[in-house]
Amino acid sequence: MKIGCVKEIKNNEFRVGLTPDNVIAYVNAGHHVYIEKGAGVGSGFSDNEYVNAGASLIDNAKEVWDLVDMMIKVKEPLEEEYKYFHEGLILYTYLHLAADKEQTDALLGGKVKAVAYETIMEKDGSLPCLAPMSQIAGRLSIQEGAKYLEKKFGGEGILLAGVPGTPKANVVILGGGTVGMNACKIAVGMGANVTILDINLKRLEQLDNMFGAHIQTLVSSDSNIERAVKDADLVIGSVLIPGGSTPKLFKKKYLPEMKDGAVFVDVAIDQGGCGESSRVTTHDDPVYIEEGVVHYCVGNMPGAVPRTSTIALTNATLSYGLQIASSGLEEASKKNPAIASGVNCYAGSLTNKNVADALGIEFKALDEII
Repeated sequence: MKIGCVKEIKNNEFRVGLTPDNVIAYVNAGHHVYIEKGAGVGSGFSDNEYVNAGASLIDNAKEVWDLVDMMIKVKEPLEEEYKYFHEGLILYTYLHLAADKEQTDALLGGKVKAVAYETIMEKDGSLPCLAPMSQIAGRLSIQEGAKYLEKKFGGEGILLAGVPGTPKANVVILGGGTVGMNACKIAVGMGANVTILDINLKRLEQLDNMFGAHIQTLVSSDSNIERAVKDADLVIGSVLIPGGSTPKLFKKKYLPEMKDGAVFVDVAIDQGGCGESSRVTTHDDPVYIEEGVVHYCVGNMPGAVPRTSTIALTNATLSYGLQIASSGLEEASKKNPAIASGVNCYAGSLTNKNVADALGIEFKALDEII
């Protein structure tokens, strides 16, 4: 199979879909790999490294898109890339379609076979291709939140850990999944007062056993969230419904009740965000202030640390990609249900139920088509 990888064009997105080591794996499996010149530079991988790994360098993105059977990316295609879609193309990347009807329509119209990293689900319910970015985003959320608590950025001017004789910051984490747990780990490590909320009592028990007296666990309810955020200096939104739109747990009505200069980091913004006041921002212009609360809603947070993110992501995506390349998407989906769960669009049909429900588009089961 002809495998392609192009330079990401999203704002300040320096990750890349394939590392030179990944290229070696695909070439050794009998495939041809085509890389756009400069695609890996932002993550610290030179063109020479790709050539030495066995890839062919291509001058521009259009040539790569036109040439390949499977395109491996990091972020969803942007509008200027829709023109490259063609029937039968396998697109293997993050898609986040529930919050992006325009992209969904373009994929369906182009009859692209689109496989979304974020909906590949193993039998145990884990999301192996989303997990590494969730880990990074969770850890980054505290790092970024601590920065934007500084007065210079509109924050209240409080140090997360405090110092002896001063109050520590109060950190509230909405959602105890992979993002929330990793945010919790960093917040506890920095010495903040941490409250974490989740609807799953079993998960709260796990977190309580993990962090003990260092955290307060609460059942996620409107009243508990409202009480918690009133005293919060930093709120992390880390709720996820695989493939679907995120519930709006962080209400606009909470903003006037919160501290002036408190910070809200919405890690779920890729799926529409879990805050009613959330709107997508970029690394160039990451924050805005609404009713005194600083909002950080960058849609590609892990792009800020591309070297770590690229290696972590491709560690997770490589095995599934090799299965797709070696067997074809149809056969790979039949052999491995996890790959089938990642197929969001197939030859003009929407094949992910959560996305279909979120966008109001007809759903068609993949096994009815292939």
